[in-house]
Amino acid sequence: MTVEKLDAFLLEDIENPEHPSDFIPREHYSVLILRLPQPHIETGEIDIVSFAFVTEEDRCYLYDRKKRALEPIGSLAQMNALLDEKTETLIKAIKAYHLEIEKLEESLYEGTLSSQFMQRWLADKKEVSLIYRLMFHAALSFELFITHHKRLAYESYEELAYADLYEHMVRIRDLAKAAMEKLDNLYDFYRAKVDEKMNRNVYYLTMLSGIFLPLTLVTGFFGMNTGGLPYTDDPNGTWKVVGFSLVLEILFFAPFIYQNMKKIKRYKRT
Repeated sequence: MTVEKLDAFLLEDIENPEHPSDFIPREHYSVLILRLPQPHIETGEIDIVSFAFVTEEDRCYLYDRKKRALEPIGSLAQMNALLDEKTETLIKAIKAYHLEIEKLEESLYEGTLSSQFMQRWLADKKEVSLIYRLMFHAALSFELFITHHKRLAYESYEELAYADLYEHMVRIRDLAKAAMEKLDNLYDFYRAKVDEKMNRNVYYLTMLSGIFLPLTLVTGFFGMNTGGLPYTDDPNGTWKVVGFSLVLEILFFAPFIYQNMKKIKRYKRT
């Protein structure tokens, strides 16, 4: 099998490393394009590796984009061994992501959140979502590949081995989806805690403003530069104004105290 035998339009797809995973059968050969993620947990980056396989009967070739040539890799069984190694690595990587997410979850539930929570959450969400998208298309394309070669029934085609490889791809996809759902739940819980903290702060600010509201009213009234103000000539005028301010404070906070007492009684009953 040589490059010259390939369809010109199909060759463009093979040469394009950005082409999504796909399976294209032809009369005398078929093409399987797989874009697989290659995560690096240490650096937090994901490389995308594109494989273009061309199968002719039971022989398999891998397209080398640098050399622009088809490199023989042997039979379909050897192609299975190559892909099986890649998927095993991916399974380990996605499990490592789950462990990372579990640590994030524990820190959230224990209340030991760091200031980097959202940065870590966004990074994990982005990487896991990319793995899911790539494996979703890869699994669909590989399923079509299996169906096609199962019908042809080549001797080197090991049905159980390829079914196991397909199961690995589906497992990676499902694990990535489960990680995405767990991250979404973590975000909802995180937002609930942030909103609760924000509401508590607003409540405290409201109470603080309420404390100074009567005092501001009294200060503004007695600070006017007009004649006839009460207690102007009274030697005990200051203490009377202080007493008046305290009465206003009590009248202002009486409804709040009453409401809180009702809540405390209701809580004790339950």
